[in-house]
Amino acid sequence: MKYALTLLAALVANWLLWSGHFDNPFLLGVGAVSCLSCLWISWRMRIVDEEGAPAHLGLRPFLIYAPWLAKEIVTSNINVARIILSRVMPLRRNLILVPAKQRSEIGRVIFANSITLTPGTVSVRLEGKEILVHGLSLDESAEDMAGEMGERVSRLERCEDASANECDDDSTESTPNHPGPPNTPGQGES
Repeated sequence: MKYALTLLAALVANWLLWSGHFDNPFLLGVGAVSCLSCLWISWRMRIVDEEGAPAHLGLRPFLIYAPWLAKEIVTSNINVARIILSRVMPLRRNLILVPAKQRSEIGRVIFANSITLTPGTVSVRLEGKEILVHGLSLDESAEDMAGEMGERVSRLERCEDASANECDDDSTESTPNHPGPPNTPGQGES
């Protein structure tokens, strides 16, 4: 039931955001019927679960992770534009297997989608705990590519059971093999 209510709230918020109609009763009624219909169809398809409506992650993906990801998308956009607009394009296209250290499937999907959202990298395949990534300009090893972004997604997963103090800090934790955050084309610098 928690997932159904979460999905319904997301559908209503999305409808209101995109429609912009708050004063017309007919349009509000049509919006309510469409949101309830989508919820009913999803319920009948049995896809209303923690994967389809990840209520267990709370608001942290929107309040903490999304702003950081937006900054990374802008930074990567600038770096890709630099590569494309340079006289001699420093392309180093490559396919690389990146380890996904997240503990849940939804965590690995968030990680793979985040890689795809950053310009210059595309998640081609997610199998088990590895993501095949195509990059426009890849110099880094697979371990470097899994760095800060992977750690932030893992922190989202840990936050569902942890106290708010552990999860609200914006510092990047380093793994033992990585003394500092990597700079990859999809995560900052080229």
